[in-house]
Order: sequence, then structure tokens, then C-alpha cells
Amino acid sequence: MARSRPRAAATGTYDVVASRSAAVLIQSYSTSFGWACRMLPQPDREHVRNIYALVRLADEIVDDPDPEWPGPARRELLDALEAETRRACGGSRSANLVVHAFARTVREFGIGPELITPFFASMRTDLTTSEHDETSFAEYVHGSAEVVGLMCLRVFTAGDEAAYARLSPGAIRLGAAFQKVNFLRDLAQDHTGLGRTYFPGLDPAAFDDSHRDALLDEIDADLRAAEVALRQLPAGARRAVRAAHSLFAELSGRLRSTPAERLRSVRVRVPDTVKARLVARAVLSGGRR
Repeated sequence: MARSRPRAAATGTYDVVASRSAAVLIQSYSTSFGWACRMLPQPDREHVRNIYALVRLADEIVDDPDPEWPGPARRELLDALEAETRRACGGSRSANLVVHAFARTVREFGIGPELITPFFASMRTDLTTSEHDETSFAEYVHGSAEVVGLMCLRVFTAGDEAAYARLSPGAIRLGAAFQKVNFLRDLAQDHTGLGRTYFPGLDPAAFDDSHRDALLDEIDADLRAAEVALRQLPAGARRAVRAAHSLFAELSGRLRSTPAERLRSVRVRVPDTVKARLVARAVLSGGRR
């Protein structure tokens, strides 16, 4: 795949510290993502971490279960984070190191407001919406997951607009699959802990195996569609994305073999030994399987 411009790693002390701060946040909050991200070559690894660190920061504002942190205070903080992100993406330094790191990646790879604005809109939805219909669900998945996949694709394609356009549908489907898997495995936690139900028309109390299988059929279709784009990624990115794809495919299989009744009360996980095996296979195969 041709690349029209080189990727730049952080060089100034402030930029380096900002990216290190983003890496610390990711390591603290996201083990599965950390496994896959470590497989990316530098500086792609740094830039993808910069993206996910901001995503995780916003997500923690709306999802922290602390009952003493009221909705209006969360919204105020989220609004401030979005405003600071917009300002920094325009070319300014930020005193928020995660925002500063994200903004540098945004400017380097031409990530535009068409991806950033829907993300914050979805995060804000979590503060006001407890149930979704088909339209709001599609909008939420787009803003919370699909745009994140497209941001990462901007890094992987490094200014090659033809490659970005060709691979975008796969990145969208992969982001959607990841989000839907998380919704399904967090079904109990989201409902009882956060008071939210994401899947349209789904009553967690009446959730049964047929509901589970229908949702997983949709997720597996997304994963298969993403496979086409995955195979066309640059080699370094392909290995990392394959590892993530395999981890979520494994999680999908484990969810399918778990009775729906249990999914209403437990969170299914992939053991670290299995994660290691999947990552090793992605490395050895060059991400081709």
C-alpha cells in the first residue's frame, strides 16, 4: 500500500510526555486493547494510543459508577473536554496531556470534525438516554465505535485517500462488531449498574438464547465483512488488527456458548492464555489468519 507521507513520532519533550500519559491511561484501563496495540510498529502504536486514550477518558466521565457524581457535573466536564479538544485540534497546546496527544495525532493524519463530533455526541447520549430505538442505536454505535475505527484507519493509511476510501467500510464494520460484543457481554453491568439497555427493544429480564444468537449472528456478519479490509492493511497494522479481530471473535464464540440466563448476571472473559495464543498466531501468520 502506497503511503503519501511519513508518520511522525513525538520529538519535543512536551509531546513525548503527552503520549506517554496516553499510554499509561490505556495500560490502566484496557488490557485487551493493550495486547493488540503493542503489536503495532512505532510510531503507529503511539498515535493509536493517543486516539484511544481520549476515547477512554471521555468514556470514564460518562460511565464511572460513582453515585455521588451527578449527571450535570459529568456533562459539564464532558463539554469542557470537547471544547478543549476542539481548541487543541486547531493547533494549540493543551494543559490536558491526553488531549494534547490526541490533537497532535489529529493534525498529523487529517482526522476531521466529521469523526470527532459524532464521538462526543454519543458520549453525551449516555448521560441522557437509557434505552435506544433502531435510529438512536445506529447513531450511537457510529459515534462511539465506527468513527474510532476510522480514526485509526487514518493512521494506518497515512494520507493515502484512495486506500482510506477503499478500507473504510471494513473499519466501520469492525468498530461496530467490537461495540456490539461489548454491549452483549456488559448486558448485566450496563442494566443494573448504569441503568442502560443499548440493544433496541431488548428487555434484559426476558433475554433468552434466541435473542443472544440473533445478536451474535449480526456481530459475526460484521466480523466477516471486516475481514476483507483487514487483509489489505499494511503488514504492521494487519497483525495488530488481526489480533484484536481474533480476540473479539473468540469472545463472540464464548458468548454464544454461554446460556443467556448467565449473561444476565456474569461478564464473559477471554483468559490471558487464550489471548496470548491468538496474538502469537496473528504474529506468525502476518495477520493473515
